[in-house]
Amino acid sequence: MPEPTPIDAVTPARPHHRFTEDGRRIREVLSYSRRGSRFTPSQREAWEAHSDAWVIPESAVDDPDFRLADWFGREAPLIVEIGSGVGEATGALAAARPSYDVLALEVWRPGVAASLAEVAAAGATHVRFCSVDAVWALEHLVAPGTLAELWTFFPDPWPKTRHHKRRIVDPAFAAVAAGRLATGGTWRLATDWADYADQMVAVLDAQPGLVGGVTERWAERPVTKFERKGVEAGRAITDLAYRRL
Repeated sequence: MPEPTPIDAVTPARPHHRFTEDGRRIREVLSYSRRGSRFTPSQREAWEAHSDAWVIPESAVDDPDFRLADWFGREAPLIVEIGSGVGEATGALAAARPSYDVLALEVWRPGVAASLAEVAAAGATHVRFCSVDAVWALEHLVAPGTLAELWTFFPDPWPKTRHHKRRIVDPAFAAVAAGRLATGGTWRLATDWADYADQMVAVLDAQPGLVGGVTERWAERPVTKFERKGVEAGRAITDLAYRRL
């Protein structure tokens, strides 16, 4: 297995790169922004204890021979979580699915460190974390028609109208995600922003090969601090589930 990234090394996620005809880089619209990378003492402890085994360095995906299975040490059905936050849902949901590999994509490094502690406490040793761009990762690391489940819980709502273009659930990403899901595979989503829920429904209803919609709250999904904050602010939680035909 390749050498892990040093604890304080920060390398960029790998979003799409587009250029003008004369070779100038076009700035991409991303669904996230980089946040601070300073660890608390407990986060640093978790990172030092588990990152070598459970964190896929960002540089590793540049290897032409990169295979996710090599980092899990087995061949198993794959689940991808986009935006694992501090791992409250990741650890609990993964622990209940020991026969699946779970790839958690999170660009906030302190969140990854906190998630390592959650995963360790849950005994979910079949989770791997990586901090590359989620759209890029699904396109380049996951083979078409192979994804058992996709989880997108409380993605950044980008509430200002001028920022809506940064929301990850849009037609282009929906096409990528639908293409990666296996037949019968499920995309589960949750948000506490009503207009984003409406956008999700409109986008996913229009995506060929997906069927589903708003559903009852997924009982298995733990109530996270993000959900509690939304409820305390008076926002309703919307769960959605779509299945690949």
